[in-house]
Amino acid sequence: MKVDITDVFLRDGLQDEPVIVSTAHKLEIAQALIAAGIKRIEAASFVNPKRIPQMADAAEVISSLPHVEGIAYTSLALNGKGIERAVEAGATDIQVVTSASQAHSTANAGQAIEDALAGIAASVSRYPETRFFAGISTAFTCPFEGSIDPEHLLRVVRAFSDMGIKDVGLADTLGTTPTEKVLASLNHVRDAEPDLTYYLHLHNAHHQALATAGAAVSAGVVRFDSALGGYGGCPFAPGAHGNIATEELVRYLHDAGHETGIDEDRLADAVRLARDVVAHSPAALLDPAR
Repeated sequence: MKVDITDVFLRDGLQDEPVIVSTAHKLEIAQALIAAGIKRIEAASFVNPKRIPQMADAAEVISSLPHVEGIAYTSLALNGKGIERAVEAGATDIQVVTSASQAHSTANAGQAIEDALAGIAASVSRYPETRFFAGISTAFTCPFEGSIDPEHLLRVVRAFSDMGIKDVGLADTLGTTPTEKVLASLNHVRDAEPDLTYYLHLHNAHHQALATAGAAVSAGVVRFDSALGGYGGCPFAPGAHGNIATEELVRYLHDAGHETGIDEDRLADAVRLARDVVAHSPAALLDPAR
């Protein structure tokens, strides 16, 4: 089976690191990912730079990435202002994100889920030529509310579907959700909204993310997010762990007989580069409000 992987190191991987990686180094890492065979790269998020200073150069990154046939660069936005900034920077693929948990929505986006969705819907309708896809944080487990009722998750999924967005990612933001819970919630929303395309964004607290990915592939999921070196986390989700590591996921999938189109040796080069860049980048001045 062919499985597609989006590497999210440049966004999710860096947003929780206490360093500022230069635009030049971000572009160098993007080139290394492309050389390894990664076709989809989450390159930046258009969020408040006072809260996430690691993403302050989002517009420069997006406007400077090389145009390579077959490569898609994605950007993340939480609200209309972020969407507008992303479009102005030249972003063509934008992930709009809200939470399945009210408490996390307040911490992460500063507003209730309903208000966040209404603002996103108004902005999505303004840019019909932009490719939008959705991400739902704390889809299964919230650090403040605990287990998320699949019906709550389904309501958010349907809100995105009503906007015309048919590509929806479900995130285990903490990385603590048992495999069976992820699959149960996935099946619940998929049974209710079977015409959408679903993918998983897995963090990895108890080293169960690979097992979850394997079970999801068996259930028909063929797209995943991951990050070089297992970097990442959510600054506004206490206890969130790093992402499933791209190199580990690729090796796991290859060992299981699946195809990714990714060269493991060149991917290892990209991991080494990412670790070196993080180790030698200057410290970030983080907003105490985080």
